[in-house]
Amino acid sequence: MDALQGARIFSTLVRAPGLFRRWLPFAGKLLSGKLPARDRELLILRTAWNCRADYEWGHHVALGLAAGLGREEIDRIPGGPAAPGWAPPDALLLQAADELHRHQQIADATWRDLEASYDEQQLIELPMLVGHYHLVAMTLKSLGVELEPGFEALPS
Repeated sequence: MDALQGARIFSTLVRAPGLFRRWLPFAGKLLSGKLPARDRELLILRTAWNCRADYEWGHHVALGLAAGLGREEIDRIPGGPAAPGWAPPDALLLQAADELHRHQQIADATWRDLEASYDEQQLIELPMLVGHYHLVAMTLKSLGVELEPGFEALPS
């Protein structure tokens, strides 16, 4: 199933047309930004888990698989960066997502490690991406937007 097929997010948010018209290009830019697609989806899925956001989880499992995440990697995301089996670069991304979720910033040591793999534009994009998916999670959960049939809900 196409991850955006029948997306209730759009039919809900379009009810605030001014906000929707401004949000959509920003959201689209983040989905085609400077971060590699696989890394982006790993960050989004960890954010969906941290926010307990079924909607984002369901849509981004499909997008993550398409971006090259393996099923076993997606199944490991709830265990966080310390879960056995993560390659160090993937664990680092999960750590960054967790720090942003808990403290609204990336720790200096984590940031230094990220600087070894990402350029300036990617480093700017990373907290904006995680922050954006917090906004989306808060909005959709508050508005009661349910995940469409055929998409995978958060694991228990």
